[in-house]
Amino acid sequence: MAKHSKYQDQQVNHIVSDIIAVLEKHQAPVDLSLIVLGNTVSNLLIGSVGKNQRVALAQAFSDALLNSVKDSK
Repeated sequence: MAKHSKYQDQQVNHIVSDIIAVLEKHQAPVDLSLIVLGNTVSNLLIGSVGKNQRVALAQAFSDALLNSVKDSK
């Protein structure tokens, strides 16, 4: 999703692969997968980000997601 990151591609790709493997293990269809991922993002924001920063970070995440979907053809 992000074009520039402080994390190595290998680390990101490994975690993404693990998450996809779990979704496949549960044979989660796309809509259920999106619900699970959305709930995960919400839980991370609520549990790890200060109340004053949540909306701004959620907006930045949303913008990055939209841009990544628009850019992929």
